[in-house]
Amino acid sequence: MDGETRRVVKRSRKPPPRSRYLLRWVGLGAIVLVGLLYARPLQSYFDAKHDLARRTADVQALKAEKRELQHRLAESSTGEALTEQARRLGLVRPGEKLYIVKGLSAWVHSKATTPAP
Repeated sequence: MDGETRRVVKRSRKPPPRSRYLLRWVGLGAIVLVGLLYARPLQSYFDAKHDLARRTADVQALKAEKRELQHRLAESSTGEALTEQARRLGLVRPGEKLYIVKGLSAWVHSKATTPAP
């Protein structure tokens, strides 16, 4: 190099001033504070969402049960169903004779255990 001297400037790394560290800690503290402030509302939101899903399932089950009961009510209102229920209660029509057979279950049991010839 023709007469020019090059100066190499060495820069020493100085630690950042204390205010920078303080600013970083304040920023980190703010982020943690915001996270803590959002924790409870988020928990409430997820609890409410879970409760809503459970109640929706309950409503669907109750609707299905209602349809089944309405179907059974419509079925039980027919004359044939009323007659069948009356027979189960032991009621007879005028002019009919009621016969009560006792020991039927023992007879069926004995026939079931006896081998067929």
